Amino acid sequence: MDTEGTFDEIRGHGTDAARPEFAALGEWIAETPASELERRQKAAEAAFRQLGITFAVYGEEEASERIIPFDIVPRIFTAPEWDRLSEGLVQRVEAINAFLADVYGARKIIADGVVPPELVLNNPQFQPALAGTQPPHGIFAHICGIDLVRTGPDEFFVLEDNARTPSGVSYMLENREAMLRLCPELFEMFPVRPVDVYPDLLHETLQSVAPRGSGLNPVCVVLTPGHFNSAFYEHSFLADQMGVELVEAADLHVDDDIVWMRTIEGPVRVDVIYRRIDDDYIDPLVFNPESVLGVPGLIAAYMAGNVTLVNAPGTGVADDKAIYSYMPEIVRYYSGSEAKLPNVETYRCREPQALRYTLDNLEKLVVKLVDGSGGYGMLVGPTASKAEIEAFRAALIAEPHRYIAQPTLALSTVPTLTESGVAPRHVDFRPFILSGGNGVQIVPGGLTRVALREGSLVVNSSQGGGTKDSMILTGPPSQSMGPGGLRQTMGGMSQSLGAGMSQTMRPLGGGLR
Repeated sequence: MDTEGTFDEIRGHGTDAARPEFAALGEWIAETPASELERRQKAAEAAFRQLGITFAVYGEEEASERIIPFDIVPRIFTAPEWDRLSEGLVQRVEAINAFLADVYGARKIIADGVVPPELVLNNPQFQPALAGTQPPHGIFAHICGIDLVRTGPDEFFVLEDNARTPSGVSYMLENREAMLRLCPELFEMFPVRPVDVYPDLLHETLQSVAPRGSGLNPVCVVLTPGHFNSAFYEHSFLADQMGVELVEAADLHVDDDIVWMRTIEGPVRVDVIYRRIDDDYIDPLVFNPESVLGVPGLIAAYMAGNVTLVNAPGTGVADDKAIYSYMPEIVRYYSGSEAKLPNVETYRCREPQALRYTLDNLEKLVVKLVDGSGGYGMLVGPTASKAEIEAFRAALIAEPHRYIAQPTLALSTVPTLTESGVAPRHVDFRPFILSGGNGVQIVPGGLTRVALREGSLVVNSSQGGGTKDSMILTGPPSQSMGPGGLRQTMGGMSQSLGAGMSQTMRPLGGGLR
């Protein structure tokens, strides 16, 4: 896709000069030799490689585990930009939780005709066995990752809601640690808000939603499918940072609707489980009977109110892309206000008129499976081959209800280090929102994913994308560092940067969902 006329977050629309608030970053990019940027980036990648920071690429016979690419040029949000985003994110996540509590309860939104009943009740992510079950504080989606895209200075859109088991927060944390070590001068130039509070906030959120009677110090664990899972490093990273146990199914058992953890000192009652296992596999007595990853009786303990599951089972119905298309109405229904963060215009292919439009304009649209993730099962019309377009045409005609379509947006670009130097590349953004007994909290940061291939709009790591540090400012950049000061700060750093990085960086998670 041609980037001419696309909004660049540093330079704006079609100019060579940096926007005033980003002049310091433009200066840093211009005055840092390309060889130095490359050296720092290679130092980060070497450390990530040593730690085994990989993600899974499915469907390939070889090299299915890869090092996730990291870009040394950060993405920066001003304080006013972040304030506007935060308001919209809180509103959206509160609506998601209200929607989940409703569809598993009174189903007023269905009775009032806002959302078609078949989209909820026939949704493969809807769990009818859990109807009538309400978790502590009525919170279903304790951890949400909301994917945002930008097309202009004030134009942000929600691309996707992730309410099941959103991943990638460890990339946010480790990308920041890499930048602190490799580019410390940027943190002298810009007043950047820290993100390292996330593990503490996550632990507080888990404890705040413990069942009644759990005591002052509820026992929380992270439940992982095991070390073969692509995101296992993230699971172990978060458990370590929170100071809680990382467990597999064999470490837990249910007795009289109470979950117990096996330890060398005897059984310990578990109050909260941050589960990183999909619904289908968490309890073979209720879902997939062949699952060896889950804990028999876990759902019975959950429904009895004796353990909290984070996120709650059944939350996937809220991040289905067909439900996504109704989010403006869902937000309005529960908040009484218009959505502060709008959706991308979406065509529901289950509707005959939308299907006709989509079939007539496949070469211009992005088409997605309603339950797809990771960049799989998606057509990007402007860059697709004729054969790919025709294959999607046949799939749409056969099963139109499984697809939505969206216009191809001119996603914003951010300067990115490429083989030919610093060049614009398209990005998206995933902030992480925590909902607990103490309300909604947002860490001032997030995961920026970048499409490293020139012209590509697909940012997923599984499709060739990389990541950047996302810096949220508390105010304007420092005025004390001019060009000479920047050169002096950079001078002499080459010998020290990266020297101790691999000894102190911690492992992080796998592929992004």
